[in-house]
Amino acid sequence: MRIAMIGTGYVGLVSGTCFSEFGINVTCVDNDTGKIERLHRNIMPIYEPGLDQMVADNVKAGRLTFTTDLKAAVKQADAVFIAVGTPSRRGDGHADLSYVYAAAEEIADALDGYTVIVNKSTVPVGTGDEVEAIIRKRRPDAEFDVVSNPEFLREGSAINDFMRPDRVVIGTESDKARAVMKQLYRVLYLIETPIVFTSRRTSELIKYAGNTFLATKITFINEIADLCEKVGADVHDVAKGIGLDGRIGKKFLHPGPGYGGSCFPKDTLALVKTARDYDAPLRIIETVVDVNDKRKKAMAERVVAACGGSVKGKTVAVLGLTFKPNTDDMRDSPSLDIVPALVKAGAAVRAFDPEGTEEAKKLLTDITYCDDAYATMAGADCLVLVTEWNEFRALDLSRVKELLKAPVVIDLRNVWDPAEMREAGFAYTSIGRP
Repeated sequence: MRIAMIGTGYVGLVSGTCFSEFGINVTCVDNDTGKIERLHRNIMPIYEPGLDQMVADNVKAGRLTFTTDLKAAVKQADAVFIAVGTPSRRGDGHADLSYVYAAAEEIADALDGYTVIVNKSTVPVGTGDEVEAIIRKRRPDAEFDVVSNPEFLREGSAINDFMRPDRVVIGTESDKARAVMKQLYRVLYLIETPIVFTSRRTSELIKYAGNTFLATKITFINEIADLCEKVGADVHDVAKGIGLDGRIGKKFLHPGPGYGGSCFPKDTLALVKTARDYDAPLRIIETVVDVNDKRKKAMAERVVAACGGSVKGKTVAVLGLTFKPNTDDMRDSPSLDIVPALVKAGAAVRAFDPEGTEEAKKLLTDITYCDDAYATMAGADCLVLVTEWNEFRALDLSRVKELLKAPVVIDLRNVWDPAEMREAGFAYTSIGRP
């Protein structure tokens, strides 16, 4: 079988590469000539552990190619995946579907024989209907079906998530399309991965419902963490106590500075907008969005408080800038609220991130970037951990204390043990712990 993957962003590149690992011939298409040229040289546009090697292996095997020629790729494909961006639209928070619709128009002009068009992008309910209408209008003669097949990839572990997923969701009511999708996911079917077939609109909603539920869990435990601080309880013990309940589960119950990234912020906003459009408002999700936005802004206040009520004229060392470890993604990262607030309050900020520095430089311009974690600390008045990269967990605490002007540490991810930090002589602040 042959696939054309339209878009070589996070979803398209990872999905296309993993399909080629399944033994399927995949052509990844992008209109960015520079990106395609770099991919030909095995230079990845994103950081994802193991992706560069998997791309290289499948290119060498002849199963994975990159091109700007959409027409040629679509013409020979059994299935065409739309994997373009759907960022939040300015003004109303709805998903911007212009890239999806533009791709649909180009695909329509290139169709040759029966083809399954698969929406891999995260899109609001009803988008598949619109994609079908666009193609049908441009090509009344074309033989095709439009399928919804949402992605559930976590940045930093996306390859494993694709190769060993909890489930695969496919939205179609066409037997012909269903047969094609079964063949594409045959490798996963053989290892008994649950394949959930639904209607197209149900599939579209599953993606949003899943992400907003996880965002709600994160926001819930963050609010419980605030309460724990007030009453002298430990949020980690609370999380363990409720997470062992099979009805709740232990995942996404780790307190922090708020969620960010390419999915949760835009997907919660888009679902809120969709619900309002259909006159079925989702009050819980509306509150989640509001609480999370305020939480990220409030994190800088914690730093100021730990520094005695003012950071004016002080140097703040910041570890981690990306929204989570094992990615270079800065989209809606808590650091984008925390760092500017500290600068506005008069602090000089020195920062280090293992993979996100180049992306961060585009967004955070009034700070100093360092080459390693320890370089941020020399003479700093406090240390702030924003992103929990593994290398930060094993810092030499004696060296940290020697480098800092004052032994003040604000841990927004709870990677260090409070008793150990106090014993080492630090004034230590964490989240949701007495």
